[in-house]
Amino acid sequence: MKVRETSPVSYVVNVARLPQKGMPVRIEANGEQRRLLAEEHGLLDVGAFHADLTVSKWKRNGVSVTGRVEAAIEQACVVTLEPVAARISEEIAQVYLPEDSKLGRLGFHQAGEILLDAEGPDGPETFSGDSIDVGALAEEFFALAIDPYPRKEGASIGTSGEEAEQGGQLREKLLPFTRKS
Repeated sequence: MKVRETSPVSYVVNVARLPQKGMPVRIEANGEQRRLLAEEHGLLDVGAFHADLTVSKWKRNGVSVTGRVEAAIEQACVVTLEPVAARISEEIAQVYLPEDSKLGRLGFHQAGEILLDAEGPDGPETFSGDSIDVGALAEEFFALAIDPYPRKEGASIGTSGEEAEQGGQLREKLLPFTRKS
């Protein structure tokens, strides 16, 4: 399998001079890009892929990327291998800090200046230069939203009569150890 250096939906944004209200970015994948996304993520098809993002300044010299990635995909059912259609709608929220900033140089553990909430957004990433690939970020959130075990409705792995009987016997043995509500 060939490893790509850039995302099929790469969209590099120069963050050196962002507008005060942020810069809107719309990424709409064409047929070839959708084919590459499907190939790279083990999907049968990517029927649609688009991301609506806003790239804006964050604090002193950081960058915030917010928005949403949406896609229509088709995967193989893990039980029957039949096609399973799915929709992805994932919110994107990521903060970047320049690698030459104090936090970028010292790391978050040594500098101790940022408090992270376990239930909140991810911690800041670092970037070098004056640009960020927001298309690669959108692909990352897209990939995280893909169901790793898609199952067609009603599909189940059958058990033989003997296996079901053994399971029933095991439940009977464990019954005294189960708590009753």
